Amino acid sequence: MYLLRLSLLGLGLALFSCSKSKEGEGKVNDTYVVTNPLVIDTTYIQDFVADINCVKNIEIRARVKGYLERIYIDEGKPVAAGQVMFLISSQEYKQDLLKANAKLKNSIAEAKAAELMVQNTKLLVDKSVVSVTELEMAQAKLDALNSMIDEAKSEVETAKLKLSYTEIRAPFSGVIDRIPNKVGSLIDEGTLMTTLSDNSEVYVYFNVSEKEYLEFFKQKIDNESGKKSVTLALANGDIHPYKGHVETIEGEFDNETGSIAFRARFPNPKGILKQGSSGKIRYERKVSKAMLIPQKSTFEVQDKSYVYVVDAQNQVKAKSFVPLMRIPHLFIVESGIEAGDKIIYEGIQNVKEGQTVKTQTESLQKIVKELGNQ
Repeated sequence: MYLLRLSLLGLGLALFSCSKSKEGEGKVNDTYVVTNPLVIDTTYIQDFVADINCVKNIEIRARVKGYLERIYIDEGKPVAAGQVMFLISSQEYKQDLLKANAKLKNSIAEAKAAELMVQNTKLLVDKSVVSVTELEMAQAKLDALNSMIDEAKSEVETAKLKLSYTEIRAPFSGVIDRIPNKVGSLIDEGTLMTTLSDNSEVYVYFNVSEKEYLEFFKQKIDNESGKKSVTLALANGDIHPYKGHVETIEGEFDNETGSIAFRARFPNPKGILKQGSSGKIRYERKVSKAMLIPQKSTFEVQDKSYVYVVDAQNQVKAKSFVPLMRIPHLFIVESGIEAGDKIIYEGIQNVKEGQTVKTQTESLQKIVKELGNQ
């Protein structure tokens, strides 16, 4: 933990007791290093746990029943859009297509005969040999046969479609996942054949608090993309070499967690990122006129944060403050501390409130530099 916790009850009592120890007053002890808060514009990094999903990730399922005759692809290998991946036995569907074509030809032939009948009947009606009723009956028969032609055409198209389903093709370019069935397996309609992922780009989802959500909109956008840019740290700590950009935000906060989900898109040309992998979104946040103090100088008593400051008479005073956020080795202060305060940097476990001490001042810039080199 960055906050130094003091477990000795005596120290807590010493801070808030009305009667100070006379032994501590006026006695000059060892020299203590003090520093002043540093007020600067700074940038810090926030990490958010992230889930990675391919932009396209779908299940490939069979649409007809039959035996699996051929597997043209392998697990973990890339495929191109339109490439045949599986072949299901097709003989039955070829026969269905032949039957449908034969029915269509028969319907067309019957319709042609009925059309001649209509023409002949019309001539006889014109000569008053047969009644108009005979012509109407011939026309009705022709209309029925024309409907049968439309039905037969539909059956032909259905048979063609089912035959085409025996070749299972990739709907888009991507990478194949596990293939659960082997050649010779009986495949039912709806059987899972494999999963196909297009991971040339990925979606990265991460949740932020309401406060972080509001702060997000204060940051500048990326001039090139016109969107907020973010970085992705992989599970092993490496940084993904391509910047991502926040595309969208969910419409509602989660009532249970108080957070809202962001979605960023990252390029993934080398295919390193996979569906279901994890990482951390690393987000740069800029803070103007931030007041910084060392974490090493702070301690907590009853969930309140304190530092020891030395006044003009070199006496130690405990001073509470409200931290805004924590960054490596430092706190950004929201309130309670002033820029001119002399804060004891080291040895706070050895001092008491009201004690008179000698001080040696060191700049916070130097302290931060030393901490960064450790």
